[in-house]
This record gives sequence, C-alpha cells and structure tokens, in this order.
Amino acid sequence: MMVNVTARNVKGVSSDSKYANVETDCDDASMEADCNFEDLFDSPNKTEMFNPLDIITALFLCSDGFVQQELALKMSMCQFSVPLLLPNCDTKQSTLMLWAMRDIVKKYRPLDLSVSKGFKEERIVLSELPMISFVRLGECSLSKSEILNKLLSNSQQYHDTFVHHNMECGDRPRKISDGLTEITWYLPCGNKNMDIFSEPVAIANLRGDIAAHETQFSFLCQTSAAVFVFFDQLEPECKLLTNKNHKAKIFLVGNQQNKSLTPDVLKKIANQLNLKKNNIIIKTKQINDAEFVECLRTTVSSVLTNPGLKMSIEQMADIAHELGISLDEDSPECQAGRKNADGITAGIEDTFKFKEKQFPLQGKIWKELTFLEKEEFRLRKVGSENIEKYKSDLKMKKEELRSKQNSHDMSDVMKRFVSGISSQGRQRGYFLKWMRMNLDNLSLSKLSHLRELYKEKCKDSKNKNEIKQIDQQLSNSSLGVEQFFREMGQIYEASLYLPETDPSRQQLQHLPRLCAQLLLDGFPLELVDGDASNIPLRWVSDVLSQLNDLVSPKNKILVVTVLGVQSTGKSTLLNTMFGVQFAVSSGRCTRGAFMLLIKVSEDFKKDLNCDFMVIIDTEGLKSPELAQLDNSHEHDNELATLVVGLSDVTIINIAMENSTEMKDILQIVVHAFLRMKEVGKKPKCQFVHQNVSDVSAHEKNLRDRKLLLEQMNEMTQAAAKMEKKEENKNFTDVMEYNPETGNCYIPGLWNGNPPMAPVNVGYSETVYELKKNIIQLLGKCESTSNNILEFREWINSLWTAVKHENFIFSFRNSLVADAYMRLCTEYNKWEWEFKKEMYTWVTNAETRISNFGTIAAKTEISNLREYITELKSEATTELTKLESLMLDNLNEYFEQPEGHVYLVEGYREDFSNSIKSLRKQTERSVFDQITVAADIKQGLKELDKIRASFTDEIKTAVCALIDKCHKNKVKMTDKQLDESFNKMWAETLDTLPFSALQTSNIFTSVSHQLRTNLSPKGSRACELLSKRKLQDCGLEAFTYKPKGITDKVTQKVKGLFSWTGLVKANQEIADSIISACNDCVNDKINGKTNYHDTYIQEILHIIDERLKNDHVDKDIEFEVSLKQHIFGSAARKFQKMHEYFIQDNDPYRRLQKNKDKFCADFKDVFHKRDQCQKKAEEFTNKCLKPAVEDFVYRSLGLNIIDKMLTREELSTRMSFQYSILLNLISKSDFKSFQSYIWSYENYVKVWISDRIKEIFSLESALCEFEDRHLQSCIDRINVAIEKAKAEKIDSLKTFAETICKELGDKLVISQDALDSFMVLNNADQDQFAYWLKECVTEIAEALRNKFKNTKFETKLTRLHVKPQNELMNIVIGCGKQCPFCKVPCDAGGKAHSEHFASLHRPNGLGQAKWEHSDKLTTDICSSLVISDNTFSCSAIQYHPYKNYKDIFKDWDIRPDVSLEASDYWKYVMNKYNKEFAEAYEAEPADIPASWKKITEQQAKDSLKKSFHIK
Repeated sequence: MMVNVTARNVKGVSSDSKYANVETDCDDASMEADCNFEDLFDSPNKTEMFNPLDIITALFLCSDGFVQQELALKMSMCQFSVPLLLPNCDTKQSTLMLWAMRDIVKKYRPLDLSVSKGFKEERIVLSELPMISFVRLGECSLSKSEILNKLLSNSQQYHDTFVHHNMECGDRPRKISDGLTEITWYLPCGNKNMDIFSEPVAIANLRGDIAAHETQFSFLCQTSAAVFVFFDQLEPECKLLTNKNHKAKIFLVGNQQNKSLTPDVLKKIANQLNLKKNNIIIKTKQINDAEFVECLRTTVSSVLTNPGLKMSIEQMADIAHELGISLDEDSPECQAGRKNADGITAGIEDTFKFKEKQFPLQGKIWKELTFLEKEEFRLRKVGSENIEKYKSDLKMKKEELRSKQNSHDMSDVMKRFVSGISSQGRQRGYFLKWMRMNLDNLSLSKLSHLRELYKEKCKDSKNKNEIKQIDQQLSNSSLGVEQFFREMGQIYEASLYLPETDPSRQQLQHLPRLCAQLLLDGFPLELVDGDASNIPLRWVSDVLSQLNDLVSPKNKILVVTVLGVQSTGKSTLLNTMFGVQFAVSSGRCTRGAFMLLIKVSEDFKKDLNCDFMVIIDTEGLKSPELAQLDNSHEHDNELATLVVGLSDVTIINIAMENSTEMKDILQIVVHAFLRMKEVGKKPKCQFVHQNVSDVSAHEKNLRDRKLLLEQMNEMTQAAAKMEKKEENKNFTDVMEYNPETGNCYIPGLWNGNPPMAPVNVGYSETVYELKKNIIQLLGKCESTSNNILEFREWINSLWTAVKHENFIFSFRNSLVADAYMRLCTEYNKWEWEFKKEMYTWVTNAETRISNFGTIAAKTEISNLREYITELKSEATTELTKLESLMLDNLNEYFEQPEGHVYLVEGYREDFSNSIKSLRKQTERSVFDQITVAADIKQGLKELDKIRASFTDEIKTAVCALIDKCHKNKVKMTDKQLDESFNKMWAETLDTLPFSALQTSNIFTSVSHQLRTNLSPKGSRACELLSKRKLQDCGLEAFTYKPKGITDKVTQKVKGLFSWTGLVKANQEIADSIISACNDCVNDKINGKTNYHDTYIQEILHIIDERLKNDHVDKDIEFEVSLKQHIFGSAARKFQKMHEYFIQDNDPYRRLQKNKDKFCADFKDVFHKRDQCQKKAEEFTNKCLKPAVEDFVYRSLGLNIIDKMLTREELSTRMSFQYSILLNLISKSDFKSFQSYIWSYENYVKVWISDRIKEIFSLESALCEFEDRHLQSCIDRINVAIEKAKAEKIDSLKTFAETICKELGDKLVISQDALDSFMVLNNADQDQFAYWLKECVTEIAEALRNKFKNTKFETKLTRLHVKPQNELMNIVIGCGKQCPFCKVPCDAGGKAHSEHFASLHRPNGLGQAKWEHSDKLTTDICSSLVISDNTFSCSAIQYHPYKNYKDIFKDWDIRPDVSLEASDYWKYVMNKYNKEFAEAYEAEPADIPASWKKITEQQAKDSLKKSFHIK
C-alpha cells in the first residue's frame, strides 16, 4: 500500500453509469458538440459519481482490522483526517476506530521543549490531548470542513485535511458517510513563527446534522475540551445543546448572511445556553475568510491555554460503550491476542533486566559464540599455539557454550510467546501486533531521549567513548519482537547439540515451521542479528527449508535489497514501494537485516518468472565519523557483502542531491560488488538520490554523475588492489550500471516542515516510477537464487565466507560447485566423444596403412609417403571439425538459461583452452601413430616383395614337380609324394638368395635422443651422460643418492617443523615416473610391432611433464640418473621387441612356416581332389578369422570406456575422488591409505583396473559388445561375398581379391596368408563361395566361444585402447598436486589457469613432523593459509602462508569454510596415528581432542560436503 497524497482525488464512478465513459462519449460526439454552445450553460450530471467520504467509509467497512490500521496510518502520513467514529449504514451503529489508529505514532515539539530542542514521540491513541470538535446544527451556509482546513493550514501552504464541498466530487450527496466522525491532529514544531498552535490538539469533525446523529454528538461533548457548533438557525434545535452531561465548552459559529440571525436572537440563545459573548463567533459581511479563520484560531488557542479536559482516544472507549458505540477492538481474536501480549509485557519495568532474565541464551553467550565462530575462521589470536589444537579448543568452547544454553529451561515469557504465535489465523496476527505496539510503547520514551543525545554526540568525533556508551544503552533499552524470535532461534540452535532422541530437542522441532508460516503471513524474519552481528545459520536455514516445504513447487524467488547510510529513509522507501511494514522510527531504526516475503500476483508471474519477491531491509551503514568505533567498518563490510550477494537488484540509497555523501559508503559497496563478481555474480544496481526537489535535478547532476562514475572507478581500482583482483579497472567491470538509467532522483518525503507536513506527491510518484524500473530490471535478470533452497544456500555460503578476513579467498558455494560439477560432467562427455571419434579414425587409418599396397587397399595412390600426407590432411580436417564442435557445445552450454551457468562464467576460458590443448595433444598423438604405422609398413615393404618372390619360386617348383610326376604316369603313394616334395623344397631353397636381416642397435638410437633432450640443460647434463653407458643403466631398482646436498626444501611453522627431505620426496617422484614409463613401454611391447623412435619421444614427454608438475626442487643429477635408468631398461626391452619382430618377419622362417600347407596343396592338386571346402576353411581361418578377432579387440576398449564413463564415480574428477576415498574408509585398511598417499597414481590405476574387472567380470555387457562387433564383421564379410558373386568373376584369385578389397577399410588381412592361400588353388568358384559362407558362420561361433572362454584379464592385455590408461588420464586430469599436502588437483579440463583441491589433509600424513620432537604434525594447509605462520623453500625463506600465491601462483588453496570438510582426514589420522608414525619413522602426533570425537559416519558425511555430493 503506497503513500499517495492524491488518492482522495480519484473519481468514484458507478460501473453501470451512463457517464462512466463520459470522455469517450465526448470524443465520439466531438463534431456535433463543437457547434452546440448551449452546453456551456448546462450543469454536468454527477448523480452517478461518489462522494470521497462514501468511498473512505466503504473502504473501512470492507477491510479487516489490519488493513484498517494500514489505511489509517497512511492517511495520517498524508495529513488526511482519519475515521474516529465509523457509521454502519446497515446496523445504524457507529464504531470507535481505536484499533485502526493504534499504529499511528506522532513526533512533535511542544512549547516547553522548544529551547532544549527536545521532542515527544507518542502513540497517538495513548496521548492525552485536548480535543476540539466541530459539528453542524441544521443547515449551514458556511463550509465547516473547508474552514477547518484553513484553520489548520498556514498562509504559505494550504492542505485539504478534510474533504469539503469544493473538492472534486465533494459536493456529491453523501449516501453512507453521514454520521462519520473524523479526527486529525495539529502538532507544533516548536517554532513560534510557524506554529499555528503552540500545544498539540486533536481536531474532530462530525459529518451531517447533529440532530440526526445525537449519539455521536453526545460522544464528542463528553470527550472534547470544546465543541464548535456551526449553524444558520438555532431556535428549534436548541435543546440539543442543553444536555447537562456534556463536559465540553460550547461555541456557536454562525453566518450573518442568514437574515434571521439578529442580535436579539443571539442574546436569547446565549441566555438559554448560559453562554458568554466570547462563546459566539459570527462571520459578518465585513469579515473575509482569512480574518474569520484567524478569529477561530484565537478562540481555539484560548481554549488550549486552559482546556479543562484532556483525554486519550483509548480513554474514550468507556464513554463509547456507555453510549452504545461499539469498539473495533471488541472482536474475540483481538482481545485474545491482547490478553496474551499483555501477559508478557505487563510486568516489564526495566528492559535490560527483563532481557537478562527472560532471554538468557542471547546477549553475552550469543556474542561469545559469535566471536568463537569468527575466530575459527580468522585465527587472529592463535599466537604460537598449534593451529589445529587451537581450532579444536575453539570448537570445544562452542560446545560448552551450547551446553550452557541448554542448561537454561525455556523461560515463562518465551513459553507464552511460542504459545501466542502458535495460535491460529487472525489471533496470531493480533498477538504479534499487540506485542510490537506494547514493546514499542515501553521503549519509546527512553529511546527518544537517547537517540537525540546520540545524534548530538555524533556531531563531534571526539565523543567516541560517550557515543559507544549511548550506543550500548540504545541496544540495552530497545526491546522488540525480534528479540523474542532471536531467543527462539537460539533455543532451537542449542537444542541441535542435544541427542536426536532427547525429548527437549524433539519438542522444539516445530519452531522453524511456525516462523516459516509467519513469513508467509507477511511478518519479517531477522537474517542478521544487529546486536551480535551474526546470523544463526542453522535456524535461518531450517526456517527457509520449512518455507520451501510450505510453498513448493511454487518456490521461485527474486531478491531486492536496500543499502545506504543510516537514517536516509531506506525502510520508508521499501514500505512505500512494496507496501510492506518494516519498522520505521527516528534514529537508528533497523539493526542488522530483515527479510520479508511478498507473493507475486498471477499477472506479474509471467513478467518476473517468480512466485515470491524477497525484500531485504538493512541497518544503515555507519557514517565516516563513526568509523573509528569498534570494528564498525568490518561490520558494514560484512553486512554489505551479504546482502549484495543475496540480491538480484540492490538499491543504493543516498539522502541528498549531489554525490559527495556517496563517498562514505562507496568503498563498502564497491568492495561488496567486486567480491560478488569474483564469485560468479554480477547483480544489478540502482542508485536512489533522496531529497531532490528540483525537477531539473537529473540534468543538473549530469556532471555529478560523471564525477561519481570517475570516483567509483577509482575506488574500484583501490578495492581491486586490496582484494588482489587488479584486472578490474572500472566500476562497470564489477557490476551492471548505466549512469543514465541507474540513477533515480526522489524528492523529500515531506511536503513542508514536519510534523504537519503531508507526504510529498512527487515522492509517491517518483517511488512508483522507481518501482516500475526495478520490476523491469528484475524481469531481465537471471536470478542467482532461483528458489528458496538456493537462496538458503547463498546465505550459508556468503556468511561463511564473510566470516573470513579475505572474502574472495574464502568463498565457496555449493550452487557454484554444483554448476562447476555440471560443467565438468558435460566437458568430460564432449572430451570423450572427441577422443572416441579420433581413436576410431586412427584405427581406421592404421587399417588402411596396413592394407596399403595390397589387394585390400582402398586408395589409388601408389606412393606411401604421399598417402601419409593425405591421411594427415584428413586428420587435421577431422580434428578441426571436432574442435569446433566442442567449442560450439561450450558456447551453447553458457547460453542456456538453467543450471546457474553464469556462476561459472569465469571458468569458460579455462575450458576453452583445455579444448584447444586437447586438439594439439591429440594431433601430435595421431600424427605419431600414423608415422609409426607408415614407417613400419615401409620397413616391411621390401620384405613383402622378397617373400612374394620366394613364394612364386616355390609355386613354380611345385607346379613343375606335379607335371613331372604326372608325366611318369606312375601311381605314387602319399609317402612317395612327401619324399618328392621334400627333395624339391630343399633344392629350391638352396637356389634362393637368402640373407640374414639386419637388426638395429636400439641403444644407439635411444642414447642419441636422450642426449638431444638433455643438451639444453647444460654441459653438466652431457658430462653426466658420458660417465655411464646406457647399457649399464636400468639393471637395478632406482635409488636417488644426492651427493653433498642437504635438504633444500623445508617448511617451517613457528620454527618447529620440517618437511620430508629432498631425498625421500624425489625418490617418491622417481618411483611414480618409472611406473608410468614402464606401463607405456609394456603397452608398446604388447602391440608386437617394430620399434620406432617416437616411442622414446613419448616417454620423454611423460618424464618432462611429470618433473614439471612437481613443486619439489630437482637437481640435474636427479633428472639425468632417472632418465638413464628409465631408458636403459626401455632400450633393453625395445631391443628384444625389435629382434622378435625381425625374426617373425624373416622370409626364410615364413616359407618354412608354410611348408606343410604347400605340401598338402601339392598332394591335393596331384590327386585332383576337390579343394573348395578346404580352401574356404583356409581362407576363413588364416585370413578372415585373425582379422575379425583383431577388429573386435581394436574396438572393444572404446566400449569399455563408454560403459565406465556412465558410472557416477567417473563422471567428474571430484566424483571420482569422493568414490575412491569412500571406498578407502570402508576398507578400514591402513596399507591402502598408505598406498593412496605415497603412490597416488599407482593406487588409482589399480583401483580403476579392479573396478573394470569387477564390473565386466559380472556383467554381460562385454559379451554384448563382442557380439555386436563380431556380427558387424560377419555381416560385412557376407555382403562382400555376395558382391563378389554378383560380379561374375572368372578367377578364384580375383574372387578372393574382390572380397579382400571390399573389407579393406575394416579388416587388416594378412598378405602372407593371402599369398599362401592363392598358391595351387584349383577350387571351383561357386562351390568355394558356398563353403566360404558356411565357414564364416562357423568362425563366428568359434570366436564367440573363444571370447567366452578367454579370461577378462587376458582380453585387457590385447585391447588396442587400454581402458584403464584412458580412464586414468580422465580422472587424474592435470596431475598437479597441492604444494603443501600433495592432494591432487580437482579442476576440470587440463589447461585450467588455477589448480584447486576440494579436500586438503593434515601435513603429518605426508610425513611432516616437528623438528624438536619428531612427532607428526596435525596442521592442515587449508588452515595454515589463513594463519600468520610462515613456510620456506629454496626460492625464499620464511614466507607467510597467507601470501602463498606469491610462490605458488597457479594454486588456489581455500580455507575449510565448513570447518568439517577435513573431518575425513582428521578421522583417518586419529585412527591410524601409530601406524603412520611407525611407517614414517616418527612419533605419533598429538591429536586434538575434537578429532577424537569424529565418527566414521561423520567422516563420510564430511566427504559429501567437501565434494558437494547430494
């Protein structure tokens, strides 16, 4: 309900009136009416228009008590008269509107306080004031109400307090408002030149003739100090004025225009009524209105000098009852509410003592808890104490204070209060209203004085101590409903420290729901306790959870907040704009922050896309003069950061026309907005300049706005420097702000000088425009808190971060984490699709290269190098296409409206870089694989030629032998044929020019590449290489032995603690690198191919990347010795692999291998046997079956990875970490923890392999994959056979070649087997095709059985793409580890700019121990980084942990914001303290007491919290 001083001017027109559309009718008939001048003399017909008094009466009659109260308050603010006695046309009875006026509080300065500049602030219904009533007897030619308006208005400013005849529609006949008695008040400001009356007075005005409303007149005569009776003719009605019960002085007011009004008549009436001459006022013809009004003022002033009767409106209730006038407070709900409220407040004498006794849980205990909560995060007083022990002690103290709170029973007052708010419906509303009014009344008198004193002292900054004392007195003296709710919150929070089964705890579980229901009913909830500067997070969270339950699924919200300097009308602005009821009074009204819920009407839901609006009102930011008080700036920063973070639109309120005052809060506001931008939010901002009366203010302030923007830019740079985010140069970098549209100039609230000034109409209109602008802003914005639960999460995360000194450094939010997890999940899918496509392409390319130059080749190109160039070009095109697709996916992801994607906008570039990095890395790998395949193919080319030539020689010799045997015409036995064949075989081989194949010296090649790699490292590296032959390296286990080097890496905390030495650390690094390299070498060897130099380059890349990733310093001796060890072992294995390959491809061996086949074919041809079935079997078994089996194993790895990636534990890096740690704790095995910490990568690889085996050993998925690939090959072979048959080829050789060519892009068919198959082949083509199809069916079944009987472990070794390796690469990510505790980085992608880990662990688990005692340390780096402790490394000595980024720029180690996140590792260290100490050759750690209380379940729960698992 807005304050609108023009509200009474609205015409009330009957909906069925023919004049309802009078303007439209006039427009339609304008041509005709233009010529009719007679209309000018006609009176418009207004019979269907309503008198404003009728509308007011109808509104009050139709409204409930709460709306009536709001109406009366707003009317009073506009200096409109309000109903005192409300007539009911149905019952013909009046009602005294006591309840309706109870909320009106007036502030004024009577004559006796004018010198001291004091003032009185009173609830108007309780103020004992003289009342002057104005009534009419019979007809009266004077307008009583208009004269009253002039009486109450000074000459400079006329105001229509009462509706009168000459107002718009004021002359319409009254239908239901006769008998209405209105009241207003004249209140002095203490200035003789301005005050009309020097003392306060109530003015009552009865509508209608007193002859028709005797009850109302009688009421006024018994409650008024004086009654002024306006008349034209008195004689017949004179008896009404002679009632002896009337206590009021009677004054007659007549008009000389009435001819019957003569001096004789007046004398007669005066005698009859016992009136003196001074009691009669006549407006003669010689007196104008101004003189007449002055005469009236003089008379009223004389009454006020000795009023005789003063009575409050509350005291008038008894008289009303006597006269049969009902009371609006007589309803049962109102009376019950009052009774409950009075039962609580009646006995309060000293508010401070009352609070101490009745609210034991707040006050000192709550403030101590607040200090402990903030100290847990800030560690300002840790001194030289062990950090984790200090934090543990703080936690124990908190628990003690909670126990102390629980030792107090709920006070009687709180029991009554909870009972009161538990009442149903309107009674609860009445109860809370009575409570608020009763408490306000108690505080009013004392607070008025203290606030004035406070304001006076604030003018001089030297009064620091006095200001502090007065501030404390203000806090002690103020007692409002919020203190009761605050106590309720503390009772609830303390109960959560009791066991869940405790009856006391269970009895309090309904409290949050009660409060949530109140929020829905429009009552405010205290977010920030202004006295303790803290949020009872669990209480507020549970209230919002219950609220969500009450409204779901309609739980979408938008948030508007106001910020500004104290006493600048923030609450009034919100109340005016949104019709809410934030507390408004003089001085520092709002403490902390309060939120209200407004239900959005169906009309606006589409525009705003929300169900509720949340309005947050805040305590005023302190002025610069008060900045020196205790941590006031810190408090202001905390408050501003919180509310800006919660808001979708923030209103910055300034109470003056220019921008100078803005500087006072600018820094606070800029800091808040900068912090929000850095955590993924960019809220909208609206500056409101109040008390701007000039219509040209917007134009005149153009220069000021530019200056303001310049100042904001400067402060943004200053704030950015303080927050270490110096890339923010302009104010618009941190928030959405347009200097032209982002400023609103609002005139002053009052039109004139209070207390008699009405609300400025310009104020209402401008606030309405501001409201429309804010609604437009809200309609455009992407809400951070889409629903109530997310709003709750933002409160938790923002306030937790606020408790740290460095907000940006400390901020964590589960919504941001969820959004990041979703982005990582999507990125992982895109990345795998990219890799899978390229793996498939490479497999296909390798197949084509293997078939190059054979009958299965698909290309027309005859030169291999040329073909490789074409393949590389094709690969580049494919990579570009896939890269573009990934980048498009990323952009589309950030354009979607859901999923809070804007919260992770800052990570977009990281993921974009990761995509580009993935493309480069894949391109290098693809080119290497193509090159290797091509080089090996080229190497085999000459051998293939020799083998083909030798095969032809053998074929010729066999054919000659057959001819020779046939010519002899002698029947030969198989034995004789064998002897003939063996003789021919030996003779032919003797004629062939066999020469031993040359084997390469792999050691020479590897040594050359190693020297090339190390040469940039300097002469020392080359010198070390020369000292030892590679053949002598890698024969024994690697042991790092530095010569003459002491530990370079030490971290010192308070000078007591040293980290693991260089030797041990480097040994662990070396073991990890050796393991990774061995895996790579073994993969190459299992491929059973020839050696290639790219294998060495790949291993060198692995080593160099690993060495680069580690923060421990490595000397050149370490690197050289490690590489020599790895390559000595690798060269030895590659030499053997190369030799096996040469042997396997030796032409002589290959011929000998096929001797038996040639012999069998020779005998078949000699005997002219049918070879169709046999040759079909040979073709399928020797050519097709190996190719199909090879294809299945080349494809199967991708299917396994696909299947594994559908599992939750592998969806993101953080999900994986959660799963592996949960699995660890469930095992309860120390050795597993030790392996995980010492050899993280090996443990992960084994874990992944075990998971793959576990899943695929049990599931039928693998069989399905095998069947699918097998069937696809069989189908393709059958299609090829049919195609070859359809071509009607006359030669079996061409028939087989056609089949092979058709399969050339899918299967790699052995050329040797094919050549062998072609020799001595006399099978019939059609018969061969028949048997071939039969054999293909058989090999399908044979392969199925083979796959079924092959162990899964064996299958894994044969896979072309190793699932465990690929999955390892996905979950390991960038491979970086925390420089302090060595936990792995959890960031998504591989090219991120910053590394972070969700869960850090005690350094003692990484072998850190105290120097003086050899005990393992319990310090955790997520605590160290907010402490004053220092560390040192070889780069620098004694560097503060707080500034760790100076050394480790790419790491983001955030504090443990929940204080429970590291409970997992605390539990592990406590459980295995002795085992870790024994393994590390140290003494067990001194475990903090609170760690010993952590259960396994709590440890598991902390994992969920750390990794944001729902």
